[in-house]
Amino acid sequence: MSQNYQVWTKADLAQKYLSGVRSAIPLATEQIEIILRIIQATIPQVNNFLDLGCGDGILGQAILSQYPNSQGVFLDFSETMIEAAKSKIADNYQGNLEFINQDYGLPEWVSKIQEKAPFDVVVSGFSIHHQPDIRKQEIYQEIYQLLKPGGLFLNLEHVASPSKLIEQLFDELFVDSLYAFHQSQGNKNQSREKINQQYYNRPDKEANILAPVETQCDWLRKIGFIHVDCFMKLFELALFGGIKPEV
Repeated sequence: MSQNYQVWTKADLAQKYLSGVRSAIPLATEQIEIILRIIQATIPQVNNFLDLGCGDGILGQAILSQYPNSQGVFLDFSETMIEAAKSKIADNYQGNLEFINQDYGLPEWVSKIQEKAPFDVVVSGFSIHHQPDIRKQEIYQEIYQLLKPGGLFLNLEHVASPSKLIEQLFDELFVDSLYAFHQSQGNKNQSREKINQQYYNRPDKEANILAPVETQCDWLRKIGFIHVDCFMKLFELALFGGIKPEV
C-alpha cells in the first residue's frame, strides 16, 4: 500500500493547507449547502455522524449547525488537523463531540470507532483520494458497514479528469481562486505565479491518487448503496455518495 499520504502528518503542511488553501476552494459554500440539502431530504433526524478525514472539521461543523444536538465523531490522522477541528468547534458544541487521531488508511481504524456506530451520516472532504484505489473501495465498504440502515454517505472529493484539457481548466480555475483569496486577505505583493508555486504546485500533490467519479459511483453501487449519484461537479471537484438500504 502506498504511504505517500503520510506527508500530511507534517504540521507545517497541514497548517499551510488550512490557512492558505481550504478557504480558496471554488464553490466551497455551495458544496456545503448541497451537502446539507441532501442530508435534510434523506435523514429525518441526524442523531450522530462521522466526519472522516475531518481536517479542521468544516463539514462536521456544518452538520452541527443544523443538528446541534447530534453526536459528532471527527477522525483524522493529522494531529494538527485534529487540534484545528477542536479549536474551531469544541467550544460551541461541548459534550456532543469526540476527536480521534487515527489513520483510516489502515483497516484497524474501524475497531477504534465501532462502539460509536452505527451512524446516520458519514461525510468526508478531500481526503480519501490519497488512498490507492483498492483501499478506497475497502474504505467505502467499511463506511457501508458503519452506517445505519437508511444512513447516508457523502464524499466531497478531488477526482480524476477525463482528459488533459479538463485537468488544465481545473488547474487554472483553482489558481485563479487561490490568487483571489490571497488578494482578499491583504497579500497584495504576491503574484499569481508565486501563489501558484506556494499553494498549488506543492510537493504533496504526489500523494494524490485520483479516480474518476463515475468509477467511484460504480464501486458504491456494487457495495450495495442506492440512490448513488454525483450530486455536484466542477472539473475535478465532485460531491458524490449514496444511501445504505433499509433492512
